[in-house]
Amino acid sequence: MTNPDTTSERTAGGVLGRVAGKAKAAAGAVLGNDDLAREGRLQDAQSEAELDARREEREARQREAEADLEAERNETEAERARLQAEIGEQDRDEQIERERRDAERAAAANAEAQQKAADEQRRAAEATAARTEQRAAGTEREGNLEAAQLEQEARHAEARAEAIDHEER
Repeated sequence: MTNPDTTSERTAGGVLGRVAGKAKAAAGAVLGNDDLAREGRLQDAQSEAELDARREEREARQREAEADLEAERNETEAERARLQAEIGEQDRDEQIERERRDAERAAAANAEAQQKAADEQRRAAEATAARTEQRAAGTEREGNLEAAQLEQEARHAEARAEAIDHEER
C-alpha cells in the first residue's frame, strides 16, 4: 500500500496512468484499502486531466494553425487584390496611351486631309483664275482686233467721205 504523503514514486500519466489508476482504485475497493482506492482515483483523475490538457493543447495548436492559415489566406487575398488593381491600372494606362496615339493619328490624318483639300481648292481657284485671265485676254484681243477693224473702217469711211467731199466740191 502506498501513502501519497510518504511515497516518492511517480505515477504514470496519460492512458497508461488512467488504466493504472482504475486498477488501483478497483484493487483498493476489493481489498478494503481506502488509501489505495483514493490514490487510484487521484491517478485516474490526474491522467484524465493530463489527457484533457494534451487534447486542449492539440486543439489550441490546431486553432492557432488555422488562424495562421486564415491570416496567410487574407494576406494572399489582399496581395492578389493589390496586384489586380495594379494590373487594372496598367491596363487603363495602356488603353489611355493607345487612345492618345489613335487620336494623334486621327488628328494628323484629318490635318493632312484638310491640307490636301485646301491645296486642291487653291489649285482649282488658280485654274479658274487662269481660265478667266485667258478668257479676258482673249476678249481683250478680240476687242483690240475689233477696235482696230473699226478704226480701219472709220479711216476708210473718212477717206471715202473726203473723196466724196472732193468730188462734190
